[in-house]
Amino acid sequence: MPAQPPFGRLLSAMVTPFDADGALDLDGAAALASYLVDELGHDGLVVSGTTGESPTTTNAEKTALLAAVIAAVGDRAAVIAGVGSFDTRHTVQTAQEAAAAGADGILVVTPYYSKPPQSGLVQHFSTVADSTELPVMLYDIPHRAGIPIATDTMLRLAEHPRIVAVKDAKGDLAASSKVIAETDLAYYSGEDALTLPLLSVGAVGVVGTSTHFSGCETKQMIEAYLAGDVSTALRLHQQLLPIFTGIFATQGCILVKAGLELQGRGVGGLRLPLVNATEAEKQALARCLAAAGL
Repeated sequence: MPAQPPFGRLLSAMVTPFDADGALDLDGAAALASYLVDELGHDGLVVSGTTGESPTTTNAEKTALLAAVIAAVGDRAAVIAGVGSFDTRHTVQTAQEAAAAGADGILVVTPYYSKPPQSGLVQHFSTVADSTELPVMLYDIPHRAGIPIATDTMLRLAEHPRIVAVKDAKGDLAASSKVIAETDLAYYSGEDALTLPLLSVGAVGVVGTSTHFSGCETKQMIEAYLAGDVSTALRLHQQLLPIFTGIFATQGCILVKAGLELQGRGVGGLRLPLVNATEAEKQALARCLAAAGL
């Protein structure tokens, strides 16, 4: 396990604030980023990930959002730009724009919907990694992308000097264990509830969603496990399990924005095709937050 993970241990895929007209709220983004870093202990933030509604934002908006977050917290947290799409050329362009804006790294999701063969994945990720000097975090999320990054593919990609990390939302501990054992890739849990299990096989941290609320406690859980205090880590895992899972009762972005509104930190609505949480969903989320002690 790397002594110093490339992007820290606690990260969130940050939601994107919008104003009443649906335009980017850059002041709101700066304020949210500062809150996550300064009050909830985040080591890094992913901007323009799926939780940031990246399919609905233009490249110009992505660059403006990235610049606002870097200006707010870039001196004390890693800022990683989500750049992935199902088009390699577009992904390269977005990666280069992120590099020019000062990102500390890029998150590249498996090309979705088109289901390329594994040989295409190797070429896609390698081409993007070759396009900038930034360190790359691969995002393996087959239930959304439609295909996994196969273990043999991951082993090949680990040979690329700029591919340094994985956001792992595959839910296959055996496959993840093999890659962790045979490479230097830093594994981050992409499923909040699997953070502790993944730590037990060598992961280094989490890129979370519920961590918009549970950041401090999740970081305590990670640090307790790494310090050998497994009982404390397990207690915190069990305490936080209601929000680790409850945040995904519908699309995570919807409930994060609803939860921030419940806490008086509203960041505006969502862009279609996502819609605001219903009253029933808000009430269920409130119960999950309360059950987790948040």
